[in-house]
Amino acid sequence: MTTLTLGSQALSYEWIKFRSVRSTVWTTVATAVLPLLGAVFVAATGSLQPDDTVLGGSLTLSVVAQMLAAVVGALVVSGEYSSGTIRTTFAAVPRRSTVFAAKATLVAAVMYVVALLSCSAAYLVGDAMLPEGRYAQGEPLPALFGIAASFAVAAALGLAVGTLVRHSAGAVTTVIGVLLLPSLFGPLFGNAERWIAGLSPTAALEKLTQTSDATADTVGSLGPWPSLLLVTACTTALALAALVLLRRRDA
Repeated sequence: MTTLTLGSQALSYEWIKFRSVRSTVWTTVATAVLPLLGAVFVAATGSLQPDDTVLGGSLTLSVVAQMLAAVVGALVVSGEYSSGTIRTTFAAVPRRSTVFAAKATLVAAVMYVVALLSCSAAYLVGDAMLPEGRYAQGEPLPALFGIAASFAVAAALGLAVGTLVRHSAGAVTTVIGVLLLPSLFGPLFGNAERWIAGLSPTAALEKLTQTSDATADTVGSLGPWPSLLLVTACTTALALAALVLLRRRDA
């Protein structure tokens, strides 16, 4: 069996499992629904600040939704270890690297599409419901593509953490901590704050939604696109480390 065929087979297996497990399905649904609920809430209550943008205000619950995307990534692998079904997965696809790559490709792709559709819909809702001209219009494109990418990176980060921790509750707790800690502790690192605080997909997401944070000169800000690139690089490194450890543990 060729590598391409094995990879296609592994991806097919992962898709079947993904849509068959209630925890991942309902968490994905919640990821999609939250941005829309946030857009309706802020528009109905008029709770935005004068310096908010339409995009940022419409995506007021996007950070929580992104955390759920990371939880999905963690559950995709840790749930299998907790239930013992990972042995069946490795029996069907013996190559650990192929299984890991299939899981990563699937969760990243699903969360990217879900986030792009949901956040775009939330922006359209906010744009239609918010008073015209009161808030800065912002730049929905290409910011929405970057926002969707930050969701995909968060899901891949969750997968890497789940591979390392292997326990569902522990993986979920750890990945949420990983998302929040850089922003919380960044100010403690003085001049390095902009780099430390930019290490989380959450930081990249917040910067992409607000044009006021869109310049690298902002105190404590690395800028939205550099932050997203840095987060992607760090997540890729962590995923590779998780893959190496996976192959050693199960050798």
